[in-house]
Amino acid sequence: MMKALIFDCDGVLVDTERDGHRVAFNRAFAQKGCDFEWDVPLYGKLLKVSGGKERMRHYLDEYGWPSDVTDKDAFIKEMHRLKTDLLMEIIASGQLPLRSGVKRIVEEAIAADIILAVCSTANERGVNLILEKLLGAERKEKFAAILAGDIVSRKKPDPEIYNLAKAMLGLPGAECLVIEDSRNGLLAAKAANMRCVITMASYTVHEDFREADAIYPELGDPPNVYVALQDLKDLFGHGGKEL
Repeated sequence: MMKALIFDCDGVLVDTERDGHRVAFNRAFAQKGCDFEWDVPLYGKLLKVSGGKERMRHYLDEYGWPSDVTDKDAFIKEMHRLKTDLLMEIIASGQLPLRSGVKRIVEEAIAADIILAVCSTANERGVNLILEKLLGAERKEKFAAILAGDIVSRKKPDPEIYNLAKAMLGLPGAECLVIEDSRNGLLAAKAANMRCVITMASYTVHEDFREADAIYPELGDPPNVYVALQDLKDLFGHGGKEL
């Protein structure tokens, strides 16, 4: 049976990538005098690299580093710190709402005594601010684990963060269900022996989700509810995939 419901953050709780992270990266680049900008199609390609610092390094290795950069590690660290500060401003302003159905499914899980957790490669400050501001402090307190950022050394599709969640929650993977939006997240959850459903986000709608236990456009709110908590529980019954 399902005992834990685990959310990714970016693309699942909030569709943050295009109008959040991408915009914050570009504002950081501009403030530092960089002569490049990530447009929507390019950022979609860069999302195949998990982790913001890793994404910047991948881009700069391919397209060239600014000529005045002498310490690449320090440059990446400072740029990511600035980008995170700018993203915090965007989140705090309320410009990025929760995705449809997130608050509803969280409330259904709380009422059913389902353990809640977040496993995200996104910055820890950003994840906590999203939960605090958009879900509210009372709901955030119901989350048994909030794992984010550099808490693990290997990012998705490596299952390290989901394996850590199993250890912290004291549950086998077979009793956990993950909500993800990307193929990297799906593969990470499956490698941790967890069931996984996909709610497609703007950048991931065309990805290959063949291993998913179910795929939805979003969780949905009345009158357009696509999935309720009972639908997720039913994936653990006779109709669910064997793990």
